[in-house]
Amino acid sequence: MISFIKDFRYLKKNQYRLDKRKLENLQLNLLKQMYDFAISNSPFYRKLYEGKQFRDLNDFYQLPIIDKQIMMDNFSELNTVCLDKETLMEYAIAKERNKDYLGYYNGKYVIGLSSGTSGNKGLYITPKSLTKRLPAVFLARGGVSIGDLPLRILFCLRVFSQGFNNINAPLLKLHYSSTMTDPKETIDLINRKKINVLMAPPSFLRTILPLSDQIKVLLKKVIPYAEVLSETDKEQFQKAFKAPVLEIYQASEGQIASCCKEGKLHINEDLVFVELYDQNHKRITEPGVVGYEMIVTNLVNTAQPLIRYRMNDMIVLDEPCKCGSSFRTIKKILGRSDDMLYFWDKKGKKRIVFPDLFARWIITESDDIREFQVIQEKVGEATVILDLLKEIDLIKLNQRLVRELNELGLHGRFDFVVQPIFLPENLNKYKRFINKINH
Repeated sequence: MISFIKDFRYLKKNQYRLDKRKLENLQLNLLKQMYDFAISNSPFYRKLYEGKQFRDLNDFYQLPIIDKQIMMDNFSELNTVCLDKETLMEYAIAKERNKDYLGYYNGKYVIGLSSGTSGNKGLYITPKSLTKRLPAVFLARGGVSIGDLPLRILFCLRVFSQGFNNINAPLLKLHYSSTMTDPKETIDLINRKKINVLMAPPSFLRTILPLSDQIKVLLKKVIPYAEVLSETDKEQFQKAFKAPVLEIYQASEGQIASCCKEGKLHINEDLVFVELYDQNHKRITEPGVVGYEMIVTNLVNTAQPLIRYRMNDMIVLDEPCKCGSSFRTIKKILGRSDDMLYFWDKKGKKRIVFPDLFARWIITESDDIREFQVIQEKVGEATVILDLLKEIDLIKLNQRLVRELNELGLHGRFDFVVQPIFLPENLNKYKRFINKINH
């Protein structure tokens, strides 16, 4: 509990007391520390950075960019704890098959397995010490404050972090539920334990949404994490759960961003260093510009250094937040680049339609759409799979989608399939939008 309080206070202090100059100095020091550690302990980085210098940020921006494929091709030489790729892959796959997510590999590490949007598996090593910090990060950067005490928090997690066992106190009670739990059981747990903070992936929150009227306690906050939260989902959650919805933007590569006390999403600048680039690979520093390329450096995980690691997430920065934090504010998470939908404009040019906008068109058309999935294999065409509570007018829905596209100067056609959508046991992997176009 003492270490939790220490971490909590440190994270809060950084968020609100670091001015821009102090933050830049901290980031530069953390980047240099990670760089020095990597070239001293990782054969991969030692070779990659041969002949390179890192004196300032200009030098840093000249370092090579890596991606998931490069990381996996060089996994055994990249990590600094002498873990073998093949051995870890066998271990991680066995854990998945047996649904055995507890325990640490060699008593020291959590091994994460990511299938990825392109189907290539990724391995991620997290030291035990960092997993124990996770609850403090979640709460300190999740819009929770001392004024919210007492807290009775329910974490709906696919994989239980043993770090959560260590911080129960009279005014802070943590409860855990698997995302594989039946929604009715989750609702019962919320009521029995008098939960007032609910943390879960958006896909799991959607499963309990139809039962939200059975919640008999007052929720102070709902904190979605692990997946992109669409504006449509956020509005639905706020209405159904009758509580503020404060997002956490988390990925295998690190906890990217969290909400402040004003409910705005801020990059966790002391945990990750985020670079954004436009379509011409020009670095973005101003708000309002779509970041088509996102390069992340994890500042805290020395076991598997990820330095200038390309993610395919797309975000837009916002104006500085009135909360006073010097951490950059995210206006919108547009999703992953391979979640985008593509349609033709009047000049025959391929244009993007962001998934959140398309989701809004579908969901607002009828309350009888329980769940949906959009699959695109050709530009200008898409298959919409619908899981319905009762029959709806598909002709009307088609007209709505065509009309919305036309108003954007675009055109396309749609096929509709009505069938049950069975969510996977690992809800974190569920995708509403699947783009199979080789773009």
